[in-house]
Order: sequence, then structure tokens, then C-alpha cells
Amino acid sequence: MSDTMASLRISTARRVFGLLTLGLLAVLLLYVATISPPAALGWRVFLLGLGLSVLVLTEAMRRATARGLILTREGLFDTEGQRLAAMDDVTGLSRGLFAMKPSNGFTLYLTRPGRAAWAPGVWWRLGRRLGVGGVTSAAETRMMADMIAAMLAERDADRG
Repeated sequence: MSDTMASLRISTARRVFGLLTLGLLAVLLLYVATISPPAALGWRVFLLGLGLSVLVLTEAMRRATARGLILTREGLFDTEGQRLAAMDDVTGLSRGLFAMKPSNGFTLYLTRPGRAAWAPGVWWRLGRRLGVGGVTSAAETRMMADMIAAMLAERDADRG
């Protein structure tokens, strides 16, 4: 990887708040399913399954928010070196109020579809879209989006 142009770290406060919120939801679902269950067995199984699913999601978010994102001239990477998107594959960026994007984030449009993946609270990829944001800082995410927009404008000016 070349020099870092922008980085996105998950603040401890945002991470803890997100994890506590999901953990509390899991505990409440499991509590209702075990201590004061609904009369129907189907509802009890549903609540247990949902509670366990939220626990799994909480663990996935704990792992995902331990990483950050790094923007280089080559593309967008996580702090462990996994490439999320090459800059050559980025065709556009959306960060408007009504754009389909994560909270405090932006969406990159790519030329090639990637494998569907999700790092809860940090990024997701579905087809030709890569969304960045969630429990991230709005200021850091905005700065990264501005850097990507500038890089796209520079690339388009060189081609045009």
C-alpha cells in the first residue's frame, strides 16, 4: 500500500454505545423468551432465535469496529490490508441526504460487482455499491468522501 491519504477510525465511545445497544437488545429478547415467554411455543422459539442472532451480530460488530479504513491512491482498504475497492473501479460517490448510504457515510459506485460482504457499523458491499459509515465519525467520513471526490475529479480531468 502506498501513503495514506485519509483514515477512518472508530471512536471508543461510538463503538461501546453501538455494542451496548445491540447487547441490551439481545439480553431483552432472551429474557422475554426464557423468563416470561409468550404462551405459544412458536413465539418462544422465534424470540430465542432472534436473541441469539442479535448476539452473533454484536460479536460481528465488535470485530468489525476494531478495524478502521484507510484511503490510498490505490483504493480503500481496512486496517488489516483487505482491499474494499480499487480507485480504478470507482465510478462515482453519493453522500446526499436521500442517498442509499449508511449513517454518517457515503456510497461508492464501482465498475465491477464485488462479493457481498458486511462489517457491521463500518461498511457493506452489495453488487456494485460499497457503503461506508455507521458508527463512524461524521467529520472523518466526510473528509474521506471529500478526498475520494477530489481523486475522482482529478482522474476525470486527466482522462478528459
